[in-house]
Order: sequence, then structure tokens, then C-alpha cells
Amino acid sequence: VQITEVKDGVFYANLVLGEGIEISARPSDSIALALRTGSRIVCSDQVLDEAGLAVPDDQEEEVEKFREFLDQITPEDFDAEQGPARD
Repeated sequence: VQITEVKDGVFYANLVLGEGIEISARPSDSIALALRTGSRIVCSDQVLDEAGLAVPDDQEEEVEKFREFLDQITPEDFDAEQGPARD
């Protein structure tokens, strides 16, 4: 999934199929499909610059801790019966 642009607050996306075929699709549907299939979601720097949020310097450490957490979790951690593993 490629999030390609944002115009007047509206996001646009493409689905890129294995043969290099690109299909225009709603970002919400594209992201849902990517999550179900384990596909990558990419976004252009231009979209991130326009729509992204700046993180204040004092929050960088918290952001890094959260990134480390995200790197360690798996879909199984969200199993309703087991829940995420805690340290």
C-alpha cells in the first residue's frame, strides 16, 4: 500500500500488486487490506511533511520506547484470552 498524497485534507492511496500494477484505492480500505494480508504500508516524505505531526524534543525518548515496544509485539499479543506479555 502506498499513501501517495494529501490534497485539501483528503488522502490518496494505491494498491501495488505483485506484477507492479497500481490500483487507486481509498486509504482506509488499503490500510485494512494491508493489515489483513501482512503487506507493507509506505508513505511519501511529502505526505508526512504535510500531514505528519512534529514531536517535541522532550518526547523523543518516549517515542523511542514506544518504537521498541512495537518492534517486540506480535499479533498473538492481542489475543483476548492471553493479552500482551508484561515485563
